[in-house]
Amino acid sequence: MKEQILASLKRLHIEEYIINITSYQSAQMFFVKKSLDCKRAEDTVTYNVNVYRSFEKDGKKMKGNSSVYVYNGMTDGEIDASLSRAYLAASFVCNPAYELMECTENKFLTMESDLFNHTLEECCEKTSEALFAEDHREDVFINSAEVFAYETNVEIISSTGIDSGYAKRWISGEFVAQCKEPQDVETYKDFRYNDLDCESLKSKVRKTLEYTLERAKATEAPKAGKYRVIISDSYVNDVFSYYSGRAQAGYIYAGYSTFEVGQNVQATNAEGETAEVKGDKVSMTLVPTEPLSSEGIWQKERELIDNGVLKTYYGGLRFSRYLGIEPTGFFGSVNVAPGTMSVEDMKKQPYLWVVNFSDFQLDDFTGHFGGEIRLAFLYDGEKVTPVTGGSINGSIIDSQTNMHFSKEIQKSADFVGPYAMCFEDVPVAGV
Repeated sequence: MKEQILASLKRLHIEEYIINITSYQSAQMFFVKKSLDCKRAEDTVTYNVNVYRSFEKDGKKMKGNSSVYVYNGMTDGEIDASLSRAYLAASFVCNPAYELMECTENKFLTMESDLFNHTLEECCEKTSEALFAEDHREDVFINSAEVFAYETNVEIISSTGIDSGYAKRWISGEFVAQCKEPQDVETYKDFRYNDLDCESLKSKVRKTLEYTLERAKATEAPKAGKYRVIISDSYVNDVFSYYSGRAQAGYIYAGYSTFEVGQNVQATNAEGETAEVKGDKVSMTLVPTEPLSSEGIWQKERELIDNGVLKTYYGGLRFSRYLGIEPTGFFGSVNVAPGTMSVEDMKKQPYLWVVNFSDFQLDDFTGHFGGEIRLAFLYDGEKVTPVTGGSINGSIIDSQTNMHFSKEIQKSADFVGPYAMCFEDVPVAGV
């Protein structure tokens, strides 16, 4: 099929293109409680062709692009027709001209992972064992689960001479914990790891079961007001995405972000004034989850923020070219330096520790974050009470000069960093 696509591009005189060939293999296991209900395997190949067209409009040089999928079994005529339609569509995309990624080095890499030491089915089995290792109680249990082990092999071919690729494996899945008394509640959690990280999964399951049991006991919402709020687990990564999001080349070029390299992006208060950072300072590194981007950019770790100071922009080919910066590609993971305070220290003062939201979101444009509280622990200085209901409505801009990160870290496929973070005076809607 690859040769057919290249031949079609030549026949159609399409001079600029990028072909992404991706093969997926997977093993999948589905459980009802601890019983294996079903096993499946998947083996597919996809061909995505992105064609580019250079032209002039109103005396200005333009470059448009359009992508299309080509499938096994298509005839030469069908491939020609599909690529012709994509090439025509590219003529209506009026982007300022830019150059495609040049070929720097052609190679094929296998990403390091202990998952390659086992078959995909064995990876599923070992992950499933870890998943159910903490499920040994009668009052709270896992009522269903799905576990997937994936291998992907990617090849990138471009008109500029790129012919490179990589192989990668990862584990993902989801499970639902249930507690029936004193009320019937469920908690959904998903997970993804690039290694056979059984201990992290066991910890996630253990905490989820504990929180589900506490959720069954919670009946009241916190009172409305401002609280010292602690969040943990994946919600911490969501908050830090404010910084990585606003450093994207596309945001900078469009004027959506005012971040500047060399600027202390954390030392700004709600009024837009420079302020002293009294809490922990943000230090963040971008980590690629794939070594090669779909545009043929070799990706590597890059320091994004050092003690609050922005060190670089990052992004895909087009906006990087417009800004005159090195194209870096996009990064699927970040590492954030831990803070100076332990979780136990965070809990020495009154707090509202939200451990589960119904839906938590952060707006990259405004910095606002919040969500409906599914389960939180309220410490009033004397006792800890599980609560449910109400919502938080915070702002990273309001909080960033006085927030604290935990010494303890968490690890997943897309984040390595503090397990928890603490904010002062966050508005909470309650009873």
